[in-house]
Amino acid sequence: MMPPRTQGHSLAVIVTTALTLATFGCTSAPRVPPEALQSATPLHEAMQELTNTMVYDIFSPPQASRVYAYASIAAYEAIRHTDTSWRSLAGQVRQLPAAPRPAAGDTVVWPLAAVRAFLTVSHQLTFSRARTDSVRTAISERYRSAMDAATYTRSLAYGDSLAQQVLAWAGRDGFKQARGLPKYSITKTPGRWVPTPPAYMDAVEPHWGTAITPFVMDSGSQFRPVAAVPFDSTRGSRFYTAALEVYETGRTLTTEQRAIAAFWDCNPYVMNVQGHTMFATKKITPGGHWMGIAMTVAKQSDASMLAAADAYARTALALADGFIAAWEEKFRSGVIRPETVINRYIDETWVPLLQTPPFPEYPSGHSVISTAAAQVLTDIYGPAFAFTDSVEVPYGLPARSFASFAAAADEAAISRLYGGIHYRPAIVEGQKQGAQVGQHVVARVITRPRRALAEQ
Repeated sequence: MMPPRTQGHSLAVIVTTALTLATFGCTSAPRVPPEALQSATPLHEAMQELTNTMVYDIFSPPQASRVYAYASIAAYEAIRHTDTSWRSLAGQVRQLPAAPRPAAGDTVVWPLAAVRAFLTVSHQLTFSRARTDSVRTAISERYRSAMDAATYTRSLAYGDSLAQQVLAWAGRDGFKQARGLPKYSITKTPGRWVPTPPAYMDAVEPHWGTAITPFVMDSGSQFRPVAAVPFDSTRGSRFYTAALEVYETGRTLTTEQRAIAAFWDCNPYVMNVQGHTMFATKKITPGGHWMGIAMTVAKQSDASMLAAADAYARTALALADGFIAAWEEKFRSGVIRPETVINRYIDETWVPLLQTPPFPEYPSGHSVISTAAAQVLTDIYGPAFAFTDSVEVPYGLPARSFASFAAAADEAAISRLYGGIHYRPAIVEGQKQGAQVGQHVVARVITRPRRALAEQ
């Protein structure tokens, strides 16, 4: 077990590089035979490379969720043409334009167009563009021998065209404008969030909940949770009692509770301190963890590329709107973190098991987005779909098995108490908010044909 504040593994960068080289690094990569064109494998590989790139680039959790959503929507809008009974997201996702139509008589290989669209959007929305461009080329090349040159070129062109349309749509979501908004103002008001050790970072994305246009929700405040417990440092008050629970839990953690906290940490900002040296550990985001779960279960169920793209898109929508909803309340209420409270009023030497993330406490973002994602995946695969989550294995953590998506979300939520970074009310109310967001996505975004729905 790693000591407090240094959990996570610096081998993440090595693993990322190894995965990339193993999958794409040689010119003799296996081609896609015509009979395997519907395989979801290239899309899974593209998704994994997007995650690897965002870990490498150290994307914030909200920013990562935005990229997952746009890339996944692009892939789905292309691949759904393989079965016209599946519905477009246009008209269901806010302001999404209808996908361009190919010219009459032109043949497009939709799996190639879908993967190309996904990777082109990923390329534009991440920082390591040389890396993503090489992957985009390598995956596209696999399809060349499965079709004539004209069809190959046309399919790539369609994927790029669709990607550009999605990118133009993304450019109107408020993200660029939010880059110019002021930083979060630190005040001396009792109970308000302040930066935490060891890096004392500025608050991450303080305007995300109000400046970014939601995908399915009407606004970031549509599913606002109940008011946070009022700050009160008086011994015996509700707030003090909640802080004391975090403190006592952290002092009596079992081996299993420590393992749960580490597995769901998903903090891309972990700073390691060695003497006068401080360096970051690159780790997956909470949204990246759940997109990895979506990949795991798509592979387990042998989903076609169309079914996998649908699961990716709808899971990503729930995650993206979940972050917007959580961040709207986080920066509205600005609740102080347990670490600060416990050090001031209970035990100045106490250190949480996990490093405190750099933003306000209420609600628990992981509780919100995990529950939202679980709602969507349950709608797709059912309430008793058992799976083994190996998403964190490349980061040095053992796999964990779950009887359902709800069970995984419950564990992700309670992990925040074990980690010492959230009070219980933030976890409980975060799950309630996440359930509302997820149910809203399930109710509002209908993709599968009526026959598939009737068979459930």
